[in-house]
Amino acid sequence: MKPCKPTLLFSVLLTIINSSYGESYDPCCSFPCKNIGVCTALEDDKYECDCTGTGYYGDQCQTPYISTRVKRSLKPSKQFLFYFLTHYDWFWDIINSLLSVRKFLMKTVLFVKIGPIAEPSPHVGYDSYTTWNTYTNKSVYARTLPPVPENCPTPMGVKGPKVLPDPLIVAKKLFARDKFEPCSARTNVLFPLFAQHFTHQFFKTKFPAGMPHQDGNHGVDLSHVYGDSIERTTGLRMLKDGKLKYSVIGGEMFPPLVSEADVHMYGAKKVPEGYRFATGHSAFLVSPTFMIFGTLWLREHNRVCDVLNEMHPNWDDERLFQTARLIVTGEMIKVVVEDYVQHMSGFNFKLLYDPELLHGMSFSYHNQVHIEFQLLYRWHSLVPDYFKIDGDDVSVRSLLFNHSAFVDRGMETLMRSFSKQLAGKVQGGRNQGRDTIAVLIQGIKDGRKMRMQSFNQYRVKFGMAPIKSFDEFTNDVAMARDLKEMYGDIDALEFVVGIYLQKPRPHGMFGESMAETGAPYSLKGLYGNPIGSPGWWKPSTFGGQKGFDIIKTSSLQALVCRNVKGCPRVSFKVPDEAEYDASKTKPKPQNESNMADILMEAIRGEKIQSLGGAQDPSVTSHGIGSKTKVSQVAKNEEIKKPDKTEL
Repeated sequence: MKPCKPTLLFSVLLTIINSSYGESYDPCCSFPCKNIGVCTALEDDKYECDCTGTGYYGDQCQTPYISTRVKRSLKPSKQFLFYFLTHYDWFWDIINSLLSVRKFLMKTVLFVKIGPIAEPSPHVGYDSYTTWNTYTNKSVYARTLPPVPENCPTPMGVKGPKVLPDPLIVAKKLFARDKFEPCSARTNVLFPLFAQHFTHQFFKTKFPAGMPHQDGNHGVDLSHVYGDSIERTTGLRMLKDGKLKYSVIGGEMFPPLVSEADVHMYGAKKVPEGYRFATGHSAFLVSPTFMIFGTLWLREHNRVCDVLNEMHPNWDDERLFQTARLIVTGEMIKVVVEDYVQHMSGFNFKLLYDPELLHGMSFSYHNQVHIEFQLLYRWHSLVPDYFKIDGDDVSVRSLLFNHSAFVDRGMETLMRSFSKQLAGKVQGGRNQGRDTIAVLIQGIKDGRKMRMQSFNQYRVKFGMAPIKSFDEFTNDVAMARDLKEMYGDIDALEFVVGIYLQKPRPHGMFGESMAETGAPYSLKGLYGNPIGSPGWWKPSTFGGQKGFDIIKTSSLQALVCRNVKGCPRVSFKVPDEAEYDASKTKPKPQNESNMADILMEAIRGEKIQSLGGAQDPSVTSHGIGSKTKVSQVAKNEEIKKPDKTEL
């Protein structure tokens, strides 16, 4: 690797930029290193490219090695693979019936998909270069690509506008829902409720510090069920027979009341005493949608304790509790891989959770949650304006701090109702509900705060060709025109905006970029859990073969049948006979207080501005020419006042 002078084209571009702004700028602002090579700025507008691990060489990592050429020539396109995996049902029925073949293919999927994620990540938080603190600091999210260099001519480097469009305008013009559009993959409402509950155990942005600060354990630890501290866990435990505390209402088991568990829950004063439930996550009281799966996993934990107690009557409370927690963790991961991720993929090939597939291979049982993963997981457009519960239309807004619908109707009714109702489309824009659009706005602001590289840069990182125009990006002519006016250049399109607005795959939940970017984070986090490591994945860890088999035979349907009377039919897809009839859907709620405002008032204890309030200029503007330099380690440790639309 040698220092290189800018190429002729780059020199001309740099000269134009520098003359336009009156001073020199970091040559890495234009991302001269191809194929995600690492750019380091030198003196006199020089730079050098580190091509290590890219499969390319040359001054700008532009020339592929012979091995890279061979791999590229043999590797089928992502479009072909998706088509093949989602068609030819007869072929996949045969493959899925052959366990050894299925295991081989799943091992191949893991090897290919997990590849783009570096472990440990060379960047966390605000890092633009690697330090020892990058490895030791777990209080911030990791990041897949370093930030855009500071003080570039534009927020995206050298392309696009000097000031990015107002996030509120972007949201209203490109994301806001005029009328509800159902998901073409026939996803049901149970899916976003599961996603909401599941992800809150590892997406734990610190309040009030905001992005990139977090206080989670970077993985599936069931802290949203068991608590994130010894004190909270102890408060939720019966300290007898390994079980968790619970309430019995109408003959059904529910989480314990706050008065019994003695743990803090945000917004408890807004809930009648008889419904003030306590859970592992302190914010789950805000909506009964969190409590549905919280209750299901509580019931499963206590059921597993009964099984273990019968097997090991000599075990004390502590061992019963800890072993049951490990079993339930394994169950959750299996359900996520084989039901939840399976549905997202749309594949006819049945995914498999079998940790032994990776035993004997070089694999890290350590995980880091990345900023990019957190930002691409804001699927609130799945949520309809109304939930249809046992024939009644219940507005999402009316459920805030209202647990009577959850308790009074019972788990069986809720499971049946949510399994039959279509969720909204995620991909393509124009489907964010009024009550959840604040989350999308905050995501755009967070992406800018973290100086995320462009949407196309991430496509290259995850093995996709950059998109060449807004017309290629979306089939919506008006949206392509609006994006062109806002961003000017497809290479200036923000990651957060691009990942959600790209046109969806045919009959798929997501667009190509969402699917290909999200899958590596998801599979790495699930298969990288320590319970699947060679030293842990064996019967003795789970109390014997019977405990091990509980994990191996678990599924969403089995979980529900074990813990909900009537064993309602559940999956993440509506039944074949279910249809969406827009004429039978109530119009979206109007003239109600904004849900984000009500939620934040309860959590912060103060009245906040509406979404139309003033923005933080530091988020939307780009300070050209600033000479201020702040240590990236200090930035990763700083605590900033959050924006008032932050959720």
